[in-house]
Amino acid sequence: MKVRVEIDCTPLEARQFIGLPDVAPMQIAVMDKLQQQMMANIDNASPEALMQSWFTFDPKLAERFQDLFAAIMAGLGATLLARPGEKLGWP
Repeated sequence: MKVRVEIDCTPLEARQFIGLPDVAPMQIAVMDKLQQQMMANIDNASPEALMQSWFTFDPKLAERFQDLFAAIMAGLGATLLARPGEKLGWP
């Protein structure tokens, strides 16, 4: 014998029937707080602010990034120009 029970109710009605608390006010409060924090920090996410925060601790860091980028591009160029089966300078 099979018994099939189908209950048609909303999630809120199901939570109330089971006796779970209504968390909607807490969710609203958390989302409002999150939105306030995001809006307060939106200026820190601009590209200028990010670059300034990355390069403030070491003035030569920009030069190091440029050198690193040049080395990566030179390595990629050598890789792309290498003939198939030819070994490059690294293992």
